[in-house]
Amino acid sequence: MRPATSETSGSSLPSSAALPSGASSGSQPRPQLSTLDTIALVVGLVIGAGIFSAPALVAGNAATPGHMLMAWVFGGLLSLVGAMCYAELATVHPHAGGDYHYLRLAFGDKVSFLFAWARLTVIPTGSIALLGYVFGDYASQVVSVGPYSSAIYAAVMVVVLTAINIVGLKSGKWTQNLLTLLEVGGVVLIIAAGLLLSPAEAPAAAAAATTAATTANTAPAVTQWGLVLIFVMLTYGGWNEAAYVSAEVIGPRRTLPLALFWSLCIVTALYLLVNLAYLNGLGMSGMAGSSAVAADTMRALVGPQGANWISTLIAISALTSANATILTGARTNYAFGRDTPMFRALGVWSTRQGAPVNALLAQGAIALGLVLLGAVTRSGFATMVEYTAPVFWLFFVLTGIALFVLRRRMPDLPRRFKVPLYPLTPLVFCASSGYLLYASLVHTGIGALVGLAVLASGAVLLLFRGPPSATADADHGT
Repeated sequence: MRPATSETSGSSLPSSAALPSGASSGSQPRPQLSTLDTIALVVGLVIGAGIFSAPALVAGNAATPGHMLMAWVFGGLLSLVGAMCYAELATVHPHAGGDYHYLRLAFGDKVSFLFAWARLTVIPTGSIALLGYVFGDYASQVVSVGPYSSAIYAAVMVVVLTAINIVGLKSGKWTQNLLTLLEVGGVVLIIAAGLLLSPAEAPAAAAAATTAATTANTAPAVTQWGLVLIFVMLTYGGWNEAAYVSAEVIGPRRTLPLALFWSLCIVTALYLLVNLAYLNGLGMSGMAGSSAVAADTMRALVGPQGANWISTLIAISALTSANATILTGARTNYAFGRDTPMFRALGVWSTRQGAPVNALLAQGAIALGLVLLGAVTRSGFATMVEYTAPVFWLFFVLTGIALFVLRRRMPDLPRRFKVPLYPLTPLVFCASSGYLLYASLVHTGIGALVGLAVLASGAVLLLFRGPPSATADADHGT
């Protein structure tokens, strides 16, 4: 899955994500999201810039087109299993803190501290750098600025969007929703072109793209399922962000499960269709050899003008997703600073800018460091996936276990929605997340090692941190 944030995420911005710990009762979230609103929100969160880059990596590690397409269907089913587990947690324990709140209730403040540390240093920051590379890869299709073009564009994006958020010039909800519509529209356009047109209509462009890709890549003899599922599941990520708006959903015990079910059905259908479009436009070898698979598909089908147009649209989509991630990620870190005396500098809100300036600066500096890491490895997008994946899946395993812990510890709480086929469904969720944690450790490279080292440094900090603030304990009912 995408790093939750969204993690490579869509553009709709849940207001509860910005809610600081210890906010006054007058600023608490109000139920106002209907089933359709929540479906739109989850679809916007899941369909992000990852679908324009990850399919190339999936194709490069799949032995046959059938295996590649099967992986996208399987990814949708696994996401649905996880979503049902989150639906129970979110409806029984609605809270703007989402995973942080569930982990704190189940395992205490040490585990929740590590999760908050991961959100500060690995998950949203990794997503920002990842989105920077998606932006850079597609912007370079329009105007290249040299051998490190993608990294340069990514760094500029981090600096500019962080600066914009520091001065308080954040996009309005209507702008975010409009750009999410453009992002989904880009997917639909590629599907239509890929399924209705043939590369034979643009033979020169198709031949050039296929020849270059075939030279660079050959299909593996055996599908590398571990790597394939890592890239697929990260592209499906974002549905778990619905937990952060559980307190704002009207009738959450009915609405949230329905919205998660239908939104993931929609996303799975779109992902399957867009991969069929890529396959029709480029073939497996063409997909595997592409650094900008959507642009190369449009180039093969309609020529250079179509490639430039879709590259521009995708670059804008990546900017939109990155801006939402920067804004919400900094506010999560601001709340972490308020809860944790060691990081109190992050918990300072600038009334002049109307923004958590210190949290934004820290987040931007870490994201720039990750962009540099991607430039050193010469594989920016893949390195950022490696960096975030082990940490991401570790906390997904813990969240799945938290469902069992909280059922046992709080048996008398009303549960109008219960995960279907309990305990089989959460066991499947924990097992699949555990496998992806294993795969992300075994099949990835330096990025994964750096991500784990950063998480381990948070464990060291636990030895020196003071007790959590009274505000944090009151906010989480402890």
